[in-house]
Amino acid sequence: MSDQLDLNLLRVFDALMQDGSVTAAAERLHLSIPATSRALARLRRAMNDPILVRAGRGLAPTPFALRAAPRVRSLLEEASALVNDEELDVAQLRRTFTVRVGDGVVTPLVRAVAEAAPHVVLRFVAEGDESVGPLRDGTVDLDLGAGADLDADIRSEVLFTERMVGVVRVDHPMKKATLAQLCKYPHVSVSRRGRTHGPLDVALQARGLQRHVGAVVPFYAAAAALVGATDYIGLIPQRLAEEHHRTLRWFPIDADLPEIDVRMHWHARLDADPAQRWLRDVVRKNAKALAPHRLPARSR
Repeated sequence: MSDQLDLNLLRVFDALMQDGSVTAAAERLHLSIPATSRALARLRRAMNDPILVRAGRGLAPTPFALRAAPRVRSLLEEASALVNDEELDVAQLRRTFTVRVGDGVVTPLVRAVAEAAPHVVLRFVAEGDESVGPLRDGTVDLDLGAGADLDADIRSEVLFTERMVGVVRVDHPMKKATLAQLCKYPHVSVSRRGRTHGPLDVALQARGLQRHVGAVVPFYAAAAALVGATDYIGLIPQRLAEEHHRTLRWFPIDADLPEIDVRMHWHARLDADPAQRWLRDVVRKNAKALAPHRLPARSR
């Protein structure tokens, strides 16, 4: 019969995944090396997986272990919060939060968290899988990005509204950003699915115009880098364009492009967790630093 998992075994698993070494994990847990080796053997039987395998002179985690590590960490943190009712001491907080995030929201959040909680680790994972599964199973603590309300067990809160603007490099030959002028230069499109057609194309077609999309990239940051080095025109969030003001010149688009709500999503089970509440409050307070300035009225 397989060994049953308990919190002590999960703590050993977490330490092994952090250190990648039985010796280092034993030191972290204040256990003997033989005791830690026996715990690893029990983990292998209970999880039906090698967990760590020999790689050169060290050990490397298996794909299963890599997938399980964030979930185990989340379980341990929730268990700790369950038995710890004292007031949260943010300055002494030692937690790792996994945040799924889009372009351009990392820097303000890192600064705010580091200032208040120097022992906290923010583990960022890129957007691309917008499913709620990682929020449900604890792989992701917080999701920051575009999206709508999700299922009943997923909490959702609008942080700010995203506005898309056109960008060119600072010395781009285009002088006036009319729709006709936009169509004289190649464009870079941002799409994780490789799409070349979007709301701007609809607006252009309504006026009998058509642009040429010469490149498709998966992230806005990649589009900003390409635009800064070529004659390409890009369409990116205004807040990101403002961050690249030294290399990019941005302008409003004379078309009715949809605005995008940037939301914070988390699972309902984390509503009462003090550390999670603190993190969400930090995000709320710093949302103003992420929100773009108001655009001038669109010309008619």
